[in-house]
Amino acid sequence: MKQLESLFRSYTGFPAERIVELPSSGSNRRYFRMEGEKATLIGTLGSCKEENIAFISIADHFIKQGLNVPRVFCHSRDYSCYLQQDLGDVTLYNAVESGRSRGIYSPQEKALLEKVMEALPALQFRGAEGLDFGVCYPQPEFDERMISFDLNYFKYCFLKATGLEFSEIKLENDFRELSRVLLRNASETFLYRDFQARNVMLVNEQPYFIDFQGGRKGPIYYDVASFIWQAKANYSEELQNDLLGTYLKALRQYFPVDEIYFHKQLRHFVLFRTLQVLGAYGFRGYFEKKPHFLQSVPYAIDNLRKLLRKPFTEYPYLSSLLLELTKMRQYSDTERERKLQVTVCSFAYKKGIPNDLSGNGGGYVFDCRGLENPGKFEHYRHFTGEDTEVIRFMEEDGGVTRFLEHAYALVDSHVQRFIERKFSHLMCSFGCTGGQHRSVYCARHMAEYLSRKYDVRVHLYHRELELETDF
Repeated sequence: MKQLESLFRSYTGFPAERIVELPSSGSNRRYFRMEGEKATLIGTLGSCKEENIAFISIADHFIKQGLNVPRVFCHSRDYSCYLQQDLGDVTLYNAVESGRSRGIYSPQEKALLEKVMEALPALQFRGAEGLDFGVCYPQPEFDERMISFDLNYFKYCFLKATGLEFSEIKLENDFRELSRVLLRNASETFLYRDFQARNVMLVNEQPYFIDFQGGRKGPIYYDVASFIWQAKANYSEELQNDLLGTYLKALRQYFPVDEIYFHKQLRHFVLFRTLQVLGAYGFRGYFEKKPHFLQSVPYAIDNLRKLLRKPFTEYPYLSSLLLELTKMRQYSDTERERKLQVTVCSFAYKKGIPNDLSGNGGGYVFDCRGLENPGKFEHYRHFTGEDTEVIRFMEEDGGVTRFLEHAYALVDSHVQRFIERKFSHLMCSFGCTGGQHRSVYCARHMAEYLSRKYDVRVHLYHRELELETDF
């Protein structure tokens, strides 16, 4: 941290008067908003030198190509930290929160999504012009080895964990064929790899792109599949088609498009990306014991279910195995959809009280600012209410237990009555100063309490941390 402060002073000529750590979304990089007398910048600490070099180099090239990415102003000699442009706090993920929650996107939300898809071909083609792919980390291009890694990730971290019996030999044969199909369209284009709503910032409603340090040379289909078929985006098939149409229109600026072939090839990348996502969810959930990743599995399974309406004749064994997977009882949401849903949210008061996106209005808002604040101590600032250190701090103080007991009693009466009256939704929010410690702790405990006590669906949303969990 001292190295980052020294870098700020060296670049601006003034010390950082205020430093606030920003949510990192599980990355090994840490981000800080650093405010000085004449400048506000984002300071980044990254433990992987090669990854930092990749981001800095690609960002510099993209800026020269006229693409909307943050400028990197300077970096330390050892590339362990750097200062970049502050693009604000509005992500595309937050901007379309209402549509994602309801599955119905407003015209304004659709317009934002279309702007992103319209900008993607420029990233892929202009971004690749003159780019030294040798700086890409961990490898310069999408190849057979990368495909094999991701497919085995799915097989060992997800498929085996479900208990479904399968032939590894037959599955491997189909994996090899899938790899061959994915690689039949080599192109000199930039593959973003993690092209999704959390990695798009909005500045005056114009999209700016971040976290592209994992990019490399690769086919254009990959990022289209990643964005439009993102597991929890909740896009209707009509909206998916509209976004794809917007992309294809912009793509024609770079080369003529055979739409029939494009759609045919894209299906294989949607399949591959879905298997990759399930592998990641399985690893995070089954092996790292993070249950909120397992709660996301049904969304990916639903994408798979829709995709398999038309079987993949190229991979007969894989296709039949995946169809069997989608029919497994634990991935059916039919019964869950008839239950009351309670949305429990943590938030920062300085960013406003969350809206009830169900349309019902009402619900509870509990003010946690009367509780002892771990955030005022330096040791706890980079932790959240989901971390053991903050949990221990809150529980040793004792006041939070009594606070939650009163909150439980109030919410109990509503949940019981809403179940009796067949209501569909109730919202319960906890707010504190920064939305990182006290409110997160209380929201998590309320969600766990309700899921244990009642036969209801509980959706936990830490707004400022951009974390969601279904119980």
